[in-house]
Amino acid sequence: MATPDLDIDALRAFVTVAEAGGFTAAADRLGRTQSAISVKIKKLEDTLGRRVFARTSRSLALTHDGELLLGYARRLLALNDETVRRFHEPAAEGELRLGVAEYFLSDHLPRVLTRFAKIYPRLRIDLRVGMCNDLVTGLESGDLDLVISRRDAGETRGRVIWREPMRWVAAPTLEIDPAAPLPLCALPAPCVFRNRGVSALGEIGRPWRIVYTSGSVLGVQAAVRAGLGVAVLSESSVPDGARRLGVEDGLPELGEVDMAIFGETPRNRRLAEPLVGFILDSLAAMRRTNRPALSPVQMSLDAA
Repeated sequence: MATPDLDIDALRAFVTVAEAGGFTAAADRLGRTQSAISVKIKKLEDTLGRRVFARTSRSLALTHDGELLLGYARRLLALNDETVRRFHEPAAEGELRLGVAEYFLSDHLPRVLTRFAKIYPRLRIDLRVGMCNDLVTGLESGDLDLVISRRDAGETRGRVIWREPMRWVAAPTLEIDPAAPLPLCALPAPCVFRNRGVSALGEIGRPWRIVYTSGSVLGVQAAVRAGLGVAVLSESSVPDGARRLGVEDGLPELGEVDMAIFGETPRNRRLAEPLVGFILDSLAAMRRTNRPALSPVQMSLDAA
């Protein structure tokens, strides 16, 4: 008996339902009707011979088989999308001197660029990773063609391509004494993350002290992993295994940071669009992967 082929569209519907928390929300995301999504899920279950969702009139949860399928489905969709993009997009060719803020995608950027190079072998990226001020200087002097960095509130230059939250992060083993000054690991001033954290602590009257300063985000991440203190980082640069802290830990909200692309011209924008799109797709995939899927006890009035 021949092995049946899985329907990519049905897998996409399945993953979207699991991540969105219901059939109606998934239908909105995919631009389909709820009944169309239900048909896709039924087709997938028939192909596998297993139930992937446990559904009642008031609840929706992944079954054990659904939890197993979710990891496979995400990998299959990522490979499918990468393959289609490789053949549908026009071949980009040339050289681009790109500066990227160190705190943007710091732990993941090398892997993203390795995958990108396989898909676009004729687009050569001369990448410089650094701090915002240095990158802006490089752009103004002509040493860089394009820069991906933060855009401050009220600034009109650049095109915003990504918005992400700032996070308080610490090692899982770090014990924080609420009666003692908060130990901070930070980049040197001036730094938007350092300033935002210190300002937020001041607003709630929480004392703090700098215990570790590093000129690189990697140094701050290392200090966090070692349990030296708490740091403020963007979501995309939270190191693996770190603990995110929040109001439940007595720490204030930090808000978001805008990432923008600076220095676009008709020529370099043509070269940059494939890379920027690839980075954003990778970020979106990481966000979906990190978002909790349906749990066996999660309730939803959206069940089909």
